[in-house]
Amino acid sequence: MCIIFYRTERQPPPELAQKFEVSIRTVYRDIDAISSAGIPIYATQGKGGGISILNDYTLDKSLFSEQEQEQMLTALQGMTATEKGSNELFTKLSGLFQMKSTNWIEVDFSDWVHRCLQQDIFNIIKEAIFQKRVISFCYFSGKGKKEKRNVRPVRLVFKSKSWYLYSFCLLRNDYRFFKLSRIKELEMLSETFTQDFTSTKIEKQLQVENTIAVKLKFDKQAAFRVYDEFADKITEDSQGNLYVQADLPDNEILYSYVMSFSNCAEIIEPQTIREQMKKRLQEMQEKYRT
Repeated sequence: MCIIFYRTERQPPPELAQKFEVSIRTVYRDIDAISSAGIPIYATQGKGGGISILNDYTLDKSLFSEQEQEQMLTALQGMTATEKGSNELFTKLSGLFQMKSTNWIEVDFSDWVHRCLQQDIFNIIKEAIFQKRVISFCYFSGKGKKEKRNVRPVRLVFKSKSWYLYSFCLLRNDYRFFKLSRIKELEMLSETFTQDFTSTKIEKQLQVENTIAVKLKFDKQAAFRVYDEFADKITEDSQGNLYVQADLPDNEILYSYVMSFSNCAEIIEPQTIREQMKKRLQEMQEKYRT
């Protein structure tokens, strides 16, 4: 829900839509939702008319059950990781509900090495989504290519320990995911779009064009990471070595991923991929001969 009413103001639906950067249809939908919650909405027509909350109305906290109040406060605690100002709102609602926070959860989407640049990228994309502005950036694909992309941003998505942008790519004329850490030279353009992505359903999985079934062997020293990333796909031998069958991208991502385990990972099958890895390791060794 996007609308916040001020009891001292009457605002026409077109002004509300412009202020909150949504469609007029969304405004009317939110008004219906607010009315259904028992909050009295007052509307007048003609010059100086608009929509507002009745002047003598005060929010009754009994509208929400104790569980619903706790859920709202918990959600606000999670928002502090991405939204400035949510702490102040959390304090106000805590006072309204007369509930003392148990401070049992903290959400932090940053890694252990704080990256201010990625936070800036996140904020620019967020503003572009709200303002319906096209953004331009250079992107480093999994194939090692640097490409210029212009996209209509749809949503910011947190998936598997990383932030992604889900957007409509004007180069590919289709929806695409872009990992924020690979976005460089980001720019919000003056070009806008009218397409409403509010009801757009995003793909539940990242689409990879080609994958290949790979059998991997891991030293027990890498067990902490193997169990993090492969969960129930793991078997173990009597020496404590771990074995995994996985479908991995059939491109450079596969080799860089395996090498990220250093000497704790080995490709067992297929033989063609094993030989390709051997070739890459020999090329790396050549670089360090002098």
